[in-house]
Amino acid sequence: MTPVALSEDNPLQPLIAEVNGDPAQLQLRYENHRVARNNQQREKILADSFSGWSIDEILKRLDGPAKEDGFVDPRNCLVIWARPSPQVRDLIGFVQNELKSVAPSLWLMPLENLHITVLEAAHSLTEGEIEELVQTLRSSEDITASQIATYPLNHPTRLIKPMVSFDSAALALSFVPAAAECSKTEASTDSDYYTYHHLRRDIFDMVRQTKVPVASRYSVPSAHLTIARFINQNGFTVDGEDGVEKVDASSVKLFIDKIGEINQKLQTEYWPREGAIKEGGEWIVGQECLTIRRGRVWYGGGETVTLD
Repeated sequence: MTPVALSEDNPLQPLIAEVNGDPAQLQLRYENHRVARNNQQREKILADSFSGWSIDEILKRLDGPAKEDGFVDPRNCLVIWARPSPQVRDLIGFVQNELKSVAPSLWLMPLENLHITVLEAAHSLTEGEIEELVQTLRSSEDITASQIATYPLNHPTRLIKPMVSFDSAALALSFVPAAAECSKTEASTDSDYYTYHHLRRDIFDMVRQTKVPVASRYSVPSAHLTIARFINQNGFTVDGEDGVEKVDASSVKLFIDKIGEINQKLQTEYWPREGAIKEGGEWIVGQECLTIRRGRVWYGGGETVTLD
């Protein structure tokens, strides 16, 4: 395989350079990012000024009580995904059921559609524009689509410490890069110096070497799978004294408290402890290759780009 040539403006390289590639420091950056964001969002959502969930207006028209027959998502994308292991899917199924117990109207990502976006190459384009990018990818002589998809097989990365991350629009199960913690699988902890952040960096430049321009919106230290979105306010409003619906602060707090309860359970049972990791608490990213997807992929859909 042609070596990955790191471009000077790769947005994922600065963090690696900043911590000298230390996996423990990279893990800390990922952990600090998700904890700070959860704390920020919790404060915002529980504030008296909170006006309700941020509804996904496109998903609302595609699924749920307000579904519009014949409506088509206009946004087309080109992305590179990793699919979670069966154990991680099972864990997410448990989390989704727990969330649903206090938020019955919550839209849940179908388990078969779950994915983590390693790289978003293009988003919100037309079908024709995506087709041009796919043809550019397929015609590349330096780096092939197959080489990109199979890259993690020789560059394994581990994600650990699952936690529910959230904001007013959606919820995700997030992970952090491993840093020599015990392994549930045969994966070597010695290889943790090559982290998920390194993988994101390398895939970014491999796609660039195909001459596909990368328009990724995400370079923050985050490893997450979206598991739920809000498509209405059902269950979170009450009638005010003037007869106008308003946010039911008690229902919102119950939901946020439920997230805290789930996260406590995840930390107690699925984080590394006493030299062991429970199934679902560790994920070897791309252990069955990455998936290149095109089209309407926002909710786990789209089509797989066939490999040469």
